[in-house]
Amino acid sequence: MTTRKAHGKPAVPKDSASLVLYRSRNNGIEVLMGKRAKGHRFLPDVYVFPGGRLDASDFSHPVKRPLQAHVKQRLSHPGDMATALACAAVRETWEETGLVLGDMHSDTLVADLAGIDYFARAITPAQSPIRFNSRFMLADAEHAKGDLAGSGELVDLGWYSLHDALNMPVVDITEFVLEKMIRSTENGSLNISHFSLFTYIKGKSVVRQETL
Repeated sequence: MTTRKAHGKPAVPKDSASLVLYRSRNNGIEVLMGKRAKGHRFLPDVYVFPGGRLDASDFSHPVKRPLQAHVKQRLSHPGDMATALACAAVRETWEETGLVLGDMHSDTLVADLAGIDYFARAITPAQSPIRFNSRFMLADAEHAKGDLAGSGELVDLGWYSLHDALNMPVVDITEFVLEKMIRSTENGSLNISHFSLFTYIKGKSVVRQETL
């Protein structure tokens, strides 16, 4: 199945954001993941972090506390969409898991972005039928409120150790994120010192790292 448009060019990657909620337990770091339903057009039957496409409404999403300045600076490149991307990650997490990073005012989510960090970006390969320019953000689950529920888009939703998650059906980008977290775990806590870009060049996966 070809994934290129009629004029021969690859599809343009759509901006998206994922939030990796994590917590420390006696067995180490656990992350919140769920399995995409079988009927999904993109990545069915694999485990993923909550996340999704950037919406126009994310640019005007109400915010309780903004991103830290250094996080906003990294997340704004390329373009000036840092706050919108962070809001998209928080919104998608709420919709898919029922957990809120911020406050609920009636039916309106007011996102708290102060505890979010940005540590990786991944671009879907050119031959993919659906392409995303995905930003992966981190947040400690102690700042999240609510009970696991969500819209049903993710099934088997739960907390998994990093090593258990690696043994579940995941795509290469998710595997890359999990392995990066394992390498960055010291004494039960995360210490992310490098920003990483996961992409493809001539069909081969490539990781580029920059010191934070």
